[in-house]
Amino acid sequence: MKKVVNYFKETYDELVHKVTWPSMKDLQNSVIVVSIASLIIALIVFLMDAVFNAGMTTLFPSM
Repeated sequence: MKKVVNYFKETYDELVHKVTWPSMKDLQNSVIVVSIASLIIALIVFLMDAVFNAGMTTLFPSM
């Protein structure tokens, strides 16, 4: 039990005193970059799916 308590104390100490947390401005910039990248990737996947669907419909019109 002592090992578990010691583990949580060390974890808390590391998170509070040793971890460098990003500033709010850095965090907002990261959120914007990730959101834009996600939208671009989603658009690319959507376009690939539409092209693939059109090709399959052209090759196999009865399906």
